[in-house]
Amino acid sequence: MSLIRVILSIVFPPLAVVDKGCGSFLIVFVLTLCGWIPGVIGALVILNQVSLNERRIS
Repeated sequence: MSLIRVILSIVFPPLAVVDKGCGSFLIVFVLTLCGWIPGVIGALVILNQVSLNERRIS
């Protein structure tokens, strides 16, 4: 998880996960519509989960 992604997930959460797939984008978008904080938390969780999976493969 890069610093740019973390900053992007704080400023506009759906944009941070747009390349992780349509499902991730929609989940974070709906969470952001419910409130800014749930969207940020969702984006950070998705970004962190992808990073953990990439580390296991490498």
